[in-house]
Amino acid sequence: MPVKVRITLLFALLVFGILTLVCVSVYYFSYVNRIQDMQIRLNNRAITTGRLLNQRGVFDQELIRRIDASTSLAMKDKIVEAYDLSGRMIYRYSDDPSDTIRADTALLARARQKGKVYFVQGNKDAVAYYYKGGDAALVIIAGAYDEPGDEKLRHLRMVLSLSFVGGLLSAVIVGWLFSISLLRPLRRITDDVNDISAHNLARRIRSTGGAPGDEWDYLSGTLNSLLNRLQESFEIQGRFIANASHELSTPLTVISSQLEVSLQRMRSIGDYRKVIQSVYQDVQQMNKLTQTLLEFAKASGMAGVLEIDQVRIDEILLRLPGDISKAAGPYSVILNFDGLPEREEDLLVLGNEELLFTAMRNIVSNACKYSDDHLATVRLSVYHREIIVSIEDKGRGIVREEWERIFQPFYRTDEGHSIPGFGLGLSLAHRIIKLHKGEIMLFSEPGVGTTFTVKLPIADSLV
Repeated sequence: MPVKVRITLLFALLVFGILTLVCVSVYYFSYVNRIQDMQIRLNNRAITTGRLLNQRGVFDQELIRRIDASTSLAMKDKIVEAYDLSGRMIYRYSDDPSDTIRADTALLARARQKGKVYFVQGNKDAVAYYYKGGDAALVIIAGAYDEPGDEKLRHLRMVLSLSFVGGLLSAVIVGWLFSISLLRPLRRITDDVNDISAHNLARRIRSTGGAPGDEWDYLSGTLNSLLNRLQESFEIQGRFIANASHELSTPLTVISSQLEVSLQRMRSIGDYRKVIQSVYQDVQQMNKLTQTLLEFAKASGMAGVLEIDQVRIDEILLRLPGDISKAAGPYSVILNFDGLPEREEDLLVLGNEELLFTAMRNIVSNACKYSDDHLATVRLSVYHREIIVSIEDKGRGIVREEWERIFQPFYRTDEGHSIPGFGLGLSLAHRIIKLHKGEIMLFSEPGVGTTFTVKLPIADSLV
């Protein structure tokens, strides 16, 4: 069922319920009010008749009948009857002589017991009132047809019925127009989204024209933020593929050229050995690049598919000096753990140990590579439920304009092109830290050095 139809039906059902409640309530209270008003008038008529009958010396029955006939009660077909204690009728008046009210012994007995009994007989409302005054003890029965009251109720029923039907039809029309107006911004957003593809990701969803900060504006902003992230991801992916292809094609071209030149004529064993040695170095370079790309792909995955456990960050950092010196020779690392917390639990990180070690190794290796003394200082501290690792070097530094781009895949500074590398180490570290819900920042001053700061949440704060 279309949403517009559902909104219209829901709105119509809501109005139907409200109209039903209002109409039934108005009619019910009007009906009850008519009955109460009729009962009061009949009760007053019975009391008046009892008082007149109690004054026999002043009013005889004929005079009382004249009084009843001349009294206007705004009622039709009045009947007044009086019965003594033996159940004998001692007085009777009726607008129509042939009209009567059946008063049996049980009704008279109930009236004497309760004081007054209201009942309906035919189209008449009636009351049986037990009157006691002086020596008289009478049961007065007064009844009449409330024609004006019934006419008012019939008119009220007609008005309420027409109002109910008209209100319901109006609710359906208004609900339909309301649903169209409500869903128009959604249709506009849907049309804009349908026009966006991988070839025009730069296009954005137009404003719906609603109030700033309303739900449609929030939806448009959320979708535009999603498109911004998608466009950024596509651009990064495109640059990554182009750079990866270039980095892989370069050693392959060199290998192919060397082999092609060596096969053009017969050469000595020494020449072939030189060619093989050069090809071997290029293959090693390609192997390192391939391993780095595999690690990059692994770090770009979802955290849910990784092997996650509680890892001590100090144990990861303790592995760095041996690994760095073994892999790079002249590189060295100084560890400074002066800011360690008293609780060992504050050193635990929820994550993948090998990925975290790869991130720290890449940052430290990068610091050693670009430092004049090939020395990196690693500091560990805990502050406000966060583990903070700082890696400092005394290298060439990085200008501020390149601080953000330094974490992009294959990006290298102008000075960095003279140093071997692929430009993937910091990008890989950045992705691994983000995967562990942390952040990495840098501060650098050209000619002084660079400091990378890694912040990771303590494992207890993520539980």
